[in-house]
Amino acid sequence: MSVKAMLAIIMTAVFVNNYVLQQFLGICPFLGVSKKLDQASGMSIAVIFVMCLATAVTWPIQYYLLTPRSGAYDLGYMQTIVFILVIAALVQLIEMVLKKYLPALHKSLGVYLPLITTNCAVLGVCIANIDSRYGFGHSMLNSFGSGLGFFLAMVLFSGVRSRTEYCDPPEAFRGLPITLVAASIVSVSFFGFAGVIEKLFG
Repeated sequence: MSVKAMLAIIMTAVFVNNYVLQQFLGICPFLGVSKKLDQASGMSIAVIFVMCLATAVTWPIQYYLLTPRSGAYDLGYMQTIVFILVIAALVQLIEMVLKKYLPALHKSLGVYLPLITTNCAVLGVCIANIDSRYGFGHSMLNSFGSGLGFFLAMVLFSGVRSRTEYCDPPEAFRGLPITLVAASIVSVSFFGFAGVIEKLFG
């Protein structure tokens, strides 16, 4: 795979197919942990790690256990439940590591760290890699790019939310409504990247 192809995969996953801002997956941590930049960054790094690790584990499970190429049997109907169990186990492992080696980050993430288990962006990436029939290397690049897209969305929105705290919106827009309006504007801004990426990589 050429460097240009690798960049195209990552840039597309970050800007064009952003799982948060374009496909609206992973909205719970996007709205819940984006109030502070340090929390948003820590959560995003954990999600990147989980996405890549989950892909590295689920891809072989899919092609060598659930739907082997020999066609001897087909357990593809168990894909979702198996992937959820794998992601849950990986999140528990990461939580134990953070609790032991980075207790401050573990405490700041609080309840949102276990919620990575139910973060549909992680499950969505794993299933999308299979549905798109990507090879292992392509799947890993797509997962890494998707994780970077999640990181970018969280950091950008953290900055936007810090600005909205100092504004004085009408009473009807205070709290969650102004947050959702800001999220929609950030999401719309990403639609312009589709043409740019296509022009760059063809």
